[in-house]
Amino acid sequence: MKVTKKPAFNCFLCSCHRYLFRGCLFSLSLLAIAVFIPRKWGTQPKDKCDLEICISNTGIHSNIIVPTKNDIFDWHKYLPIDEIGIDNFYDYNYLSFGWGDRDFYMSTATVADLRLSTTFKALFLPTPSAIYIKGYQLISNNLDVKCLKLDKNNYLSLVEFIQSTFKVDAQGKVMRIGNGHTTNAGFYDAIGSYSILRNCNNWTGEALRQADVNTPLWDGLSAAIIWHLRNSCK
Repeated sequence: MKVTKKPAFNCFLCSCHRYLFRGCLFSLSLLAIAVFIPRKWGTQPKDKCDLEICISNTGIHSNIIVPTKNDIFDWHKYLPIDEIGIDNFYDYNYLSFGWGDRDFYMSTATVADLRLSTTFKALFLPTPSAIYIKGYQLISNNLDVKCLKLDKNNYLSLVEFIQSTFKVDAQGKVMRIGNGHTTNAGFYDAIGSYSILRNCNNWTGEALRQADVNTPLWDGLSAAIIWHLRNSCK
């Protein structure tokens, strides 16, 4: 009986697949651990923290919610509030900011709208980004929201980070590029490329670190950001 030997090339492929699988599993394990590790183990409590911000969690995206105006900053001076949505409100008390892949963001209103091609492109190819703004009269009880207090300097650092993400025209004005998925929302052109290495929640984490807010070592999941949120103020 003739014994057919397994080709060396097939053995090589099997070994590659095995090591690739182990490498992916190891990477996922590290990310899972990093979700629970804070970037800072302790903070120095600050005084005069009377400026509130909130973070909302949609299950996939995280968003930063701030007052439209307070004693420190007025968003009316940076963008036309009455043009954010297509509803009948000409002003909002709160604004929600989120950042993400432009095509995915604008075409995926719900999980049912997910498309494999758009998802693959967003995750594995550097793609143009957009900022999603929603206006609220009141922060809805239906939102998964966690709030915290900041002092003046940290609040302004957060605002400056959000502003730095907008792409502006020659006159320095923000550029609205489409209607949102609800009548109180709109999409705006943004700076930066979206990828699996920098997603919407990584952007939120960057913003919070600018405001000296603790975040997880890996902030790619919205739930992880919410879980680590703590007031660092007296």
